[in-house]
Amino acid sequence: MSKLIEVKDLNIYYGDFLAVEDVTMTIEPKSVTALIGPSGCGKSTFLRSLNRMHEVIPGAYVTGDVTMDGENLYGRYVDPVSVRRRIGMVFQRPNPFPTMSIKENVLAGVKLNNRRLNKSDSEELVESSLRGANLWEEVKDRLDKPGSSLSGGQQQRLCIARTIAVKPEVVLMDEPCSALDPISTLAIEDLMTDLKDDYTIVIVTHNMQQAARVSDRTGFFNIAGTGKPGKLIEFDDTEKIFSNPSNKATEDYVSGRFG
Repeated sequence: MSKLIEVKDLNIYYGDFLAVEDVTMTIEPKSVTALIGPSGCGKSTFLRSLNRMHEVIPGAYVTGDVTMDGENLYGRYVDPVSVRRRIGMVFQRPNPFPTMSIKENVLAGVKLNNRRLNKSDSEELVESSLRGANLWEEVKDRLDKPGSSLSGGQQQRLCIARTIAVKPEVVLMDEPCSALDPISTLAIEDLMTDLKDDYTIVIVTHNMQQAARVSDRTGFFNIAGTGKPGKLIEFDDTEKIFSNPSNKATEDYVSGRFG
């Protein structure tokens, strides 16, 4: 189920502005790939380009290729909505739908995709998705309570359950722990390790220790200055990036000398 993503010569534009320049990388299936780098260097923009989320901004477009198992995600006849169904996204701040119950939140994406489920199928999907997000035991007795009644860390896991209920092949996470306390952060990190058995995961994080703990491979992005495009400086096995990077700028960043 989990897919190989290949990015080749990718440039991301907002109108005339080149935001991210010439990225080439291979994202391995059933692995966690971390994207690190200083603020404003294009990590989140690049992440959003993988499932065409950046296109919701008027005037945004790309040149170059993003393929998943050989299929061009930017092909002329490819529907961006179908791409987003296959490549789910978890955002920085937990965003459960406040008027919906925990159960309705899990099923929201499935219903949006017009999948009709009978009662037993939907109950099964709710349980399997919440178990997948490691939340079932905490909420199984209050599935009809509002999603917004949960703690921040639980809300983020609810959003992960909502994402995996659609049965995507890839899960993108944009700084999923930046709004959470250390214990909730640890729960999400453990969850990422579990999820990579079934999914390809790409995460943007500002937390170096987190990247070192959870990811198999790491990409370091940097920017030469304001108004300049972000670039992928180095992409390698996480252990190498943190212990013996090839590039001086990577070394300076991971050792905390700048950024």
